[in-house]
Amino acid sequence: MSPTTVIKQEAIPYLEYPSPNRNNPSRKQCLIFFITGNPGLAAYYTPFLTHLRQLLSELESTPTSNHAYHIYCRNLLGFSDADHSPPFGTPLPNQQSTTTLPFTLEDQIQSITTTLHSLSSPTPFHSIILIGHSVGAYIATEIFHRTHCTHLSPISTLPLTSGILLFPTLTHIALSPSGRKLNLIRTTPLLNTWTHILAKSIINLLPTPLLQTILSKFLSQPPHAASATLSFLQSQDGIWQAIHMGKDEMATITEEKWSDELWQLSRSSNSPSQSSKFYFYFAKKDHWVADEVRDAFIERRKTDARARTKAVICEEDIPHAFCIHHSETVAEKVKVWIQEITG
Repeated sequence: MSPTTVIKQEAIPYLEYPSPNRNNPSRKQCLIFFITGNPGLAAYYTPFLTHLRQLLSELESTPTSNHAYHIYCRNLLGFSDADHSPPFGTPLPNQQSTTTLPFTLEDQIQSITTTLHSLSSPTPFHSIILIGHSVGAYIATEIFHRTHCTHLSPISTLPLTSGILLFPTLTHIALSPSGRKLNLIRTTPLLNTWTHILAKSIINLLPTPLLQTILSKFLSQPPHAASATLSFLQSQDGIWQAIHMGKDEMATITEEKWSDELWQLSRSSNSPSQSSKFYFYFAKKDHWVADEVRDAFIERRKTDARARTKAVICEEDIPHAFCIHHSETVAEKVKVWIQEITG
């Protein structure tokens, strides 16, 4: 991250769905923290999180429930022009041909860590469940790694109990069909330099009504997704942020770097012993996850008898971008896993 780029943490757009039992001292307060994919706009997940809130409220109303579930989701850095200054591409003083750049994957991990820390202060949660979609699953896993395994994170005292990883891109993303295309851009000097400029230039030529028609009629995006996409495309820095971070994902998400310790239930965890620590939900066919990479990852988890992981390959043909048309179906599955985690 450039030292001249200021993160305005308080200006990052977010969605929050508090529990109706948030002030009940007899309830165990559980934070459900959702981490988006790329492009990192929380607005894409409004139907998913709204339906999950409804399901968890129903769960809280049952006679045997003793939890209060709070849901929180925020944008990744750089997808709102208000969350940083100056704009990307601003020349640095006294540095010839050097400009500010978009945020990296490491920047996103550190920023999410900061938000988790602030949400848990001054009143800590009894437990925290991280849910990550796509690269958000990688971010969630890395936060677990730094908290439970290396103890280098400033949130190491937080009660991270379980991770629910939806359509996760955890290893060798560049081997996936879409990853190969993006990696070609990254490794081709001309494309690496000009792709985001060309893409933004084309978008700027299209009037808003035409963009709205393309999104809703030709791409069949429902209103919530079309609105989020339009906001993303018309922002000053969003396209550059998405491409820059995507290229960084190609370089960073390669060999699995986590030890078996991560996948085993931590001694300090508050999870019930019968629950899994990580839930993986893979697509049957995913343009961001190569089949052989997915299958090898699942097989490695099976070889560790102490690993508390559960992997499911979707048989319903739900696509990687589930938040466009399949929010309710995935929310139903996540609710079941949250119920298992919290007992």
